Amino acid sequence: MSPVRVDDAHGGSFVKVFGLAASKFPGCGRFSPGYTERVPPVDNYLVCASQRSGSTLLVESLAATGVAGTPEEFFQEFPSSSHSPQPREWFADVDDPQILDLLAEVDDGVVDGRTFAQWRADVLAEGRSANGVWGGKLMWNQTPLLITRARIGSGSLRAAIRALLGSDPLYVHVYREDVVPQAVSMWRAVQTRVWRHDGGQDADTAVYHAEGIAHLARILLQQERSWRDWFVAEGIEPLEIEFAELTKDPSGTTARVLSALGQDPTLAPPPPLKPQSDARSKEWVERYRDDAVRNGYPQ
Repeated sequence: MSPVRVDDAHGGSFVKVFGLAASKFPGCGRFSPGYTERVPPVDNYLVCASQRSGSTLLVESLAATGVAGTPEEFFQEFPSSSHSPQPREWFADVDDPQILDLLAEVDDGVVDGRTFAQWRADVLAEGRSANGVWGGKLMWNQTPLLITRARIGSGSLRAAIRALLGSDPLYVHVYREDVVPQAVSMWRAVQTRVWRHDGGQDADTAVYHAEGIAHLARILLQQERSWRDWFVAEGIEPLEIEFAELTKDPSGTTARVLSALGQDPTLAPPPPLKPQSDARSKEWVERYRDDAVRNGYPQ
């Protein structure tokens, strides 16, 4: 049987479960058959991830519901350039011309002169849906930018998040167990500057380079370790979502997040993105694994 959700007059939800164990409906506590428990609405949530972890699939699915904010990467742009990290900036400590020649030159951009108050107002307005729920996405490499924007002298990420949102959000941790396909996907993306597919055909001129992939794998592994260490240090238990689970059942995974937000899980849409992995990615993954064994690259 399926859970039945009923809105109450206070903006919350009741979820009535008939014959379901709690583990079958995450985020709603423990249930006995026929038991009804109120799921309080959540005003804010933050998706914590690393690049190519599947987080875009999740946030676009959530945005499509119309009740889970408009989660974007609001924290990726450097105030000095108004750009997110550019391809060569991911390789700032690399001097191999064979790698750098595959990546676009850095564009200086323009300075973003907004004050914290102006920037905060923009972020909150852009990330909120009509029902008042705000959503955003934060990569670990973007955390210094958020702290700088919030002007938190202590350097505390949690203080910066609270300064932005006014309180702690629901933390949603999206991660990928296998870093090799993640790094391969990112290596292709930094070369082509295509970070998402909309169903069209892209001219992919990316070139395989084992050391380029290894460099990104190290970054991605460090980001994931940093998230996990931070959650432990702060005593935070995020809602955990692994890439394989998400890509196997995007609608079901989105429904799980909606339930945790106190929203209607039946609003979860079909997947909005074309899968980015293809035969070339799979070939590169196997090729890199062989190179990693020979050369001691991370995997």
